[in-house]
Amino acid sequence: QVQVVESGGGLVKAGASLRLSCGTSGGTFGAYTVGWFRQAPGKEREFVAASRWSGGDGFFGNSVRGRFRLSRDNSKSTLYLQMNWLKPEDTAAYYCAISTSGSLFRESSYTHWGQGTQVTVSS
Repeated sequence: QVQVVESGGGLVKAGASLRLSCGTSGGTFGAYTVGWFRQAPGKEREFVAASRWSGGDGFFGNSVRGRFRLSRDNSKSTLYLQMNWLKPEDTAAYYCAISTSGSLFRESSYTHWGQGTQVTVSS
């Protein structure tokens, strides 16, 4: 059974950086689109970034483009989300998920989700 696990969240000050990791097991990581979503209290879940199985720089939501970067290590079945210049509005639970089809921007395309990791950015 495929499992997805996030790590790397924490409490930081505005302007700081964090790197989140998304690891998977039980499947073929190299075949997945891997995405990051986030959800702040009282808000809907929001697309953050995603990486196709074929690699490349990835795709990013408007609110994080230019500040966040993705890197993918298929040999370790891990996708990293490097978050730079963090803002208080980046505060949310961050979720990693995997997909094999459909739009990478849509939650409904993702079949397996992690439990989430909390990122809190203080002003």
